[in-house]
Amino acid sequence: MTNSYKLMFHTLLDAARTTIAAVVSLLLARLLKLPEFYWAPISAIVIIQSTINPRTLAWQRFAGTALGAAVGALIATFFSSGTLVYAVAIFLCGALCALLRLSGAYRFAAITLSIVLLVAHQHPAWIVALHRFVEVSLGIAVALAVAQLWPSRA
Repeated sequence: MTNSYKLMFHTLLDAARTTIAAVVSLLLARLLKLPEFYWAPISAIVIIQSTINPRTLAWQRFAGTALGAAVGALIATFFSSGTLVYAVAIFLCGALCALLRLSGAYRFAAITLSIVLLVAHQHPAWIVALHRFVEVSLGIAVALAVAQLWPSRA
């Protein structure tokens, strides 16, 4: 088999692996009636397509999502939304990640915080934060299961 066929074959296997992780995450999130179910397959794709160890990235995404959801819920509960509040919250996430030695989790904390604080929702912030955490965690769990059962050959 030539190198170009090998590459195409491995790319197709990777696409199948990613598809399984994304679709299983989607179906589970819908089964659980999660309001923004699409975060589960997005998270699965981020983990399964990563060029770094899936467990490392999963831990960073999990910890960052938890931190961003908690900070976002607390800030939204006690302060009115605005640019200054958002700026302080983003900085606070970075400071907490540094303090907790979770520097790789900061981007995920900032993303989750941004969704909780900046996107208009019909539910209180703590419910939105909890949903986001569950949706993302589901995608992470499925991606880790698929990565364990079907390791990447890359």
